[in-house]
Order: sequence, then C-alpha cells, then structure tokens
Amino acid sequence: MSGMLFSELAAAQSNEASEVAPSPALEGKRSPEISSAKHVEDALIVVRQLESDATMRKLLQDASGVFIVPTYGRAALGIGAHGGAGVLLVKKASGNWTNPVFYNIGGISIGAQAGAQAGSVAFVLNNDKAVQRFTDKNNFSLSADTGLTVINWAKVAEGSTGAGDATAWTATKGLFGNVATIGVNDIRFNQRLTNAYYKQTRNVASADIIKGKFSNAGADSLKQALANISSGSASGSSTGKSESK
Repeated sequence: MSGMLFSELAAAQSNEASEVAPSPALEGKRSPEISSAKHVEDALIVVRQLESDATMRKLLQDASGVFIVPTYGRAALGIGAHGGAGVLLVKKASGNWTNPVFYNIGGISIGAQAGAQAGSVAFVLNNDKAVQRFTDKNNFSLSADTGLTVINWAKVAEGSTGAGDATAWTATKGLFGNVATIGVNDIRFNQRLTNAYYKQTRNVASADIIKGKFSNAGADSLKQALANISSGSASGSSTGKSESK
C-alpha cells in the first residue's frame, strides 16, 4: 500500500468521497483563502450526506459540536497534515452553530485499515468535554487513552455499543471496518487557514471564533444546514437535500 500513488488511492474512493476530494497538486497551488473556503464548501457536502442518515440526524440533534474532515487518507496529504484538514463547529445554546475553526489531523487509529482508503469523515462531539478538548489544547488526540471515547456510528446504529464522547462517521464503506471504538491522533489547530478564512493578519484564536468575534458569510449555508438537522426540521432524503416538515 505504501507504494501506491496518490492517484491510485483517489481512484479507490467512493463516489461520495470523490465529490469533495481535491487533488494534492491542485491543493498545493491554492492560496490559503481559496483552500479554507473550499474546505467549508466541501464540509457542506458532507453535512448533506449526514442529513440522509437517521442515526446521524439524531446524534446531531443532541450534539455539542461537530468536526468534519471532507477528505481523509493518504490521498489527502496535500490538504493538511498526514490525514487531512477539518473544520470544527460548535452548537450554541440557541441551537445555532458557530463559524468554522480549522484543524489538521495526523491519523485515525482503526487497525490495519488505517490510511488504506480516502473519504469523508465526520465526528459528532456528543458533549462539552469533547468540544473542550479542541478549545483547550493545540496538539491532542481523541481516544480512550486520553480519556475520550470515539464510537463507530455503524455500531451506534446497530445498538451494539454505549454512548461515547464522540461518534465517528465515514462516507467510505469499510474505512472503519467493524471496529467499535476509534482514535483520532495528532489534532492541531490550523492557524494559517483560520487566519486566511477570516481575513486576519494577526493570529485568530479558536475561542474568539466560537464566541462570534469573527465571521465569514461563506459559512452561512453550512451553519444553516447543521441548524436544520439539529432542530429536527431536516427530515433527510436519498439525495441528501434538506426538506422541511
């Protein structure tokens, strides 16, 4: 597998994953402003996919936040760290969602299948404890070893596991296999993309974005899509498009 080219890995992605998977060569030519905007656009595609899954709709209704990695895997090396780049959004007490904060991830610990395929991945943060890990530390992990349990959404749907601090979903069939718990390693705040997205020359803190001190209208569709799901107004469909009850 280590000898496979990026193009060969990208060809193995599912149709859903290919919708949001830019080539590493293209990603390297993009400015931080364009890259950050593209991540948000791709995150919206992932949310549309989450909307079509009844288990994920229920989890998002009760969630404290969500971390979306539009493209995970070795084919995503050009995007961020070893695994890819993602955006964090936190749900407010009002039911609305914050603007996105950008992070890189090093990898996902799921045994022999880790990194073998690329695809969209989302982590529903089920409680404030999981959200706080993103805001308190710069280099951290979501795993049982660090006091946070990440559960495979397929196991949640089967009812074969208890609640965890976070629930991991993937658009690539087989990426998580049949494992019940998952670890996310080496999560780092992406200062460059965050600054670029909010057009700031001085460093922007994740806490300031969550508090609403900075905003970008380009994230409005993503925030609204999450608000529709978490409020229960999105019923889901086979196309992943939002419907109102």
